[in-house]
Amino acid sequence: MRTGFVWVSSLALLFGASAAAQNVTAAAVNVSECEVSLLVLGTAQDAGRPQLGHPEDPAWRTPALARLATSIALVDSRATPIRRWLFEATPDLKRQLQTLDEAFPAKRYIGLDGLFLTHAHLGHYTGLAQFGHEAARTASLPIYAMPEMKQFLENNGPWDQLVRYKNIAIEALLDGEAVALSESVRVTPFLVPHRREYSETVGFVIEGPARSAIFIPDIDSWSQLDDMGVKIESLIAQTDIAFLDATFYGDEMPNISQFPHPKILESMSRFDELPASEKKKIRFIHLNHSNPALLPGSGESRNIRDRGYAVAAENEQYCLSRTAPR
Repeated sequence: MRTGFVWVSSLALLFGASAAAQNVTAAAVNVSECEVSLLVLGTAQDAGRPQLGHPEDPAWRTPALARLATSIALVDSRATPIRRWLFEATPDLKRQLQTLDEAFPAKRYIGLDGLFLTHAHLGHYTGLAQFGHEAARTASLPIYAMPEMKQFLENNGPWDQLVRYKNIAIEALLDGEAVALSESVRVTPFLVPHRREYSETVGFVIEGPARSAIFIPDIDSWSQLDDMGVKIESLIAQTDIAFLDATFYGDEMPNISQFPHPKILESMSRFDELPASEKKKIRFIHLNHSNPALLPGSGESRNIRDRGYAVAAENEQYCLSRTAPR
């Protein structure tokens, strides 16, 4: 089922009787206190940390420094059985599903009600292989994908085998059209500018009964989004938590220009004029292994916190329902 998603002239979002009507900043909460929630399952760039070819990374020897590829889960605990949706099929998918099982036991095989994909880059869809004939052998698992992404999966191996064997069933998404997952939970994709080798790229607005979130793990620049008629500040204003692309902190890599992303320093410079209540919503996510903000005690991490922002952390939970403490 799909419902309309309306962009108004001010570039804000109209959510009806959703989180937009409430000026409440989402906060990390205990799982037992919330009926509809988001769980952060990974915060790193596509290949995670440490990465192949970087033996000097201390994360090889100190597992606490390791990070999984970016993914979040949406959980509706009101349903029987509990309903769970995943955002991104990362190379770390099986570990992330295990974490999801431990936090929100599904009590049924796999226990996913669907999976939403942003685009066709390594860290965002290759985990789909885990659902295949050689592994989990799921049965018609709903995969929500945009038209180019859908076509890519249906016409290229090994992904087309998942379709032929009916391990997955691809549900077509459309820009700006909401997918109603329940009476009070819906997800809306919207196009964002990003490298288009195989598919378009989207972010998602995720709406719960009382609060909402935006998820934009990959984008080339906020100014290009401006050119598409969408202001990131309007999205932030109309939601309660914003997971935003933070692949690079600054110029920490010599070839960084080959990989266009809004650097954290650039994002903070743009957002510093926002009220403190708006900056507090922002959780930087999708950090490259080179990004010093991955280290909680680094000067870069302190700078982010001192300026009123935060870096997303694995296993953080955010409540989207009215039953959460405020």
